[in-house]
Amino acid sequence: MKIKEVIGALEQFAPLPLQADYDNAGLQIGLTEAEVSGALLCLDVTPKIVDEAVAKGCNLIVSHHPLIFRKLNRIADENEVQVTVRKAIEQHVAIVSMHTNIDSARGGVNFKIAEKLRLHNLHFFGKQTVVDGVEGGEGVVGEFMGELAADDLVLLLKKRFDVECVQCNQLLRRPIRRVAVCGGAGSFLLDDAIAAGADAFITGEMHYHEYFGHDQEIQIAVIGHYQSEQFTNEIFKSIIEERCAGVSCFLTELNTNPIIYL
Repeated sequence: MKIKEVIGALEQFAPLPLQADYDNAGLQIGLTEAEVSGALLCLDVTPKIVDEAVAKGCNLIVSHHPLIFRKLNRIADENEVQVTVRKAIEQHVAIVSMHTNIDSARGGVNFKIAEKLRLHNLHFFGKQTVVDGVEGGEGVVGEFMGELAADDLVLLLKKRFDVECVQCNQLLRRPIRRVAVCGGAGSFLLDDAIAAGADAFITGEMHYHEYFGHDQEIQIAVIGHYQSEQFTNEIFKSIIEERCAGVSCFLTELNTNPIIYL
């Protein structure tokens, strides 16, 4: 199977037009006519990820975050992106990224978060669209089977997403059942989550001032950007195994989160 066929399967699941205007999802590096020797699945692409792909015999890397996001003025060794691009080209490793398109696609990142929380009755909230028959939405809202206290929600998030701390506003003094989720930097959806009737809003990043004014209105729970999207690899794996029979998939063994908690 050729690299372009794997990319085609991924983009059939999450078409590129679903991506945000600012994004740069899709093919980043490489020739797509080559036969796939294996696919390494990851969140971020770094020089060590390229090394891992080569060590595992993979000539394709599928990442969530695009390697090339801002303009590249040149390819040298001046920063990590340049080093990674050069190394991937030298090692004949193709790189494709599925970013905000797979964030928004049905069955994508937000649905994976909801799955880990065992939410049911899932619906999109925020801006919604349909591309090539694939539904997309900015966020997902669902419900627990029963009610949960705010402190128990925090403990659940720490367990399911292996986080050391959860940033919250004042703990809600009413039961939580309806939950809105948005992986990554999802603070722009806070008002939409409130409008959707959510008791809690879970995301990866929020700015300081955005926490103000919502005490006892909605439980804000911020778990970290990397932590909220860490299971995206599982989505890639299921797509490739289902639609590209015979292609070997490997989940990266590297944690590329640049933030540490001391």
